[in-house]
Amino acid sequence: VIDKFDYVFAENGTVQYKNGQLVSKQAIQDHLGEELLQDLINFCLNYMALLKLPKKRGTFIEFRNGMLNISPIGRSCTPEERIEFSELDKKERIREKFVAALQREFAGKGLRFSRGGMISFDVFPEGWDKRYCLNVLDDERFDTIHFFGNETTPGGNDYEIYDDPRTVGHSVQSPQDTVQRCREIFFPERANE
Repeated sequence: VIDKFDYVFAENGTVQYKNGQLVSKQAIQDHLGEELLQDLINFCLNYMALLKLPKKRGTFIEFRNGMLNISPIGRSCTPEERIEFSELDKKERIREKFVAALQREFAGKGLRFSRGGMISFDVFPEGWDKRYCLNVLDDERFDTIHFFGNETTPGGNDYEIYDDPRTVGHSVQSPQDTVQRCREIFFPERANE
């Protein structure tokens, strides 16, 4: 995939490719330091150990280059369990309460928290949201930068870049919706294909 595009930005833009070549890669552990990182991970593990959910599966904390992805049910849940947790989360605000506890515990530590998908939320250093890539693109002086995302409301992991004045934000519901919107915007003569 990285060879098909001029730029590819992974993990909120902290892993950057240009013309198929790795240009830059940031590491959350280098930025936060091991002590804060372990305090954060330990807090999350303790919090989740006390959560009583209908089901818990594996991979509760996924360590990525630019963030931690926290999933109270566990990322290895089935699609059906994902939907079940999402419905429960809408009623009981499990992730919202978890994030509020993290915000209290780590106030002033330079961390941000954002909702991601149906079962998780992301934790990353201040400034490492999806706008991170715009600093690189600013140097290229593009006329227009379009962004497509599904979590575009406040608190969602797409909100900041969707709402940034340097982008034209598009809220989409699925990959198919994204393809359709791209056809309508960039290839209007093929929009009905």
